[in-house]
Amino acid sequence: MATYLVGDLQGCYDELRSLLDRVKFDPASDHLYLVGDLVARGDKSLDCLRLVKSLGAAAQTVLGNHDLHLIATALGIKKVKACDRVEGIFAAADFEALIDWLRRQPLLVYNRQRNFVMTHAGISPDWDLSCALACAAEVENVLRGDDYHELLRAMYQNYPERWNENLSGFERLRYIINVFTRMRFCYRDHRLDFACKAPPEQAPPELLPWFKLENPLYKQLNIVFGHWASLVDTPTPENIYALDTGCVWNNRLTMLRWEDKRYFVQPALKDYRWA
Repeated sequence: MATYLVGDLQGCYDELRSLLDRVKFDPASDHLYLVGDLVARGDKSLDCLRLVKSLGAAAQTVLGNHDLHLIATALGIKKVKACDRVEGIFAAADFEALIDWLRRQPLLVYNRQRNFVMTHAGISPDWDLSCALACAAEVENVLRGDDYHELLRAMYQNYPERWNENLSGFERLRYIINVFTRMRFCYRDHRLDFACKAPPEQAPPELLPWFKLENPLYKQLNIVFGHWASLVDTPTPENIYALDTGCVWNNRLTMLRWEDKRYFVQPALKDYRWA
């Protein structure tokens, strides 16, 4: 029995299948965790959704920003981005079932037995574990309810920039979504920045990667995340696992076997010229 964690798929189905075959993944005994963004710019987003859904209890994903955007486009709230290749999802006979399944996925997974938390982008520098779990549950409860459409309409903003426990309504929920699905850099006073997507060494000096800020949680727990493809080959603290290695940017898909911390990589199997 093994636990595997894999970086952003973004429609890179063939690379995922290659890794699963290489490790002889057995859904009867193994477990697969995915850091979100199952869909978007690769050419097999539909296959990625169907595969993860079909694995049932053997797989667990969290929601990424591209996953949430797909749900919003399914509702007609936003249009499909020109660089996204998700047309097949909208034409699929199981389209509604896939979207309904996707919106019921969590923002944060805490595996107490394996001692890790997993989210798409990270955890706010102002949160401890109990606060992060509670905040994730707030959004998850809305997304799984009947009135989730309004939240998706309200999530497309960059504010508030800083956590305040007195935040309420859509501003509170939006901050939570932005942290879990969009965060990369923060200012030293913990305000979020959404403009910079560069590697840390190329960032303005006033910005730091979220995991370099002072938060005891960052040293107490193993944190697994994706979202930040330009972090590829950038060292992180030993308990911080950045798994997005930019397969859809013609780099590679990365899988981590948790028990022995062994990495398995699959270079992109095609030229993803999605732009």
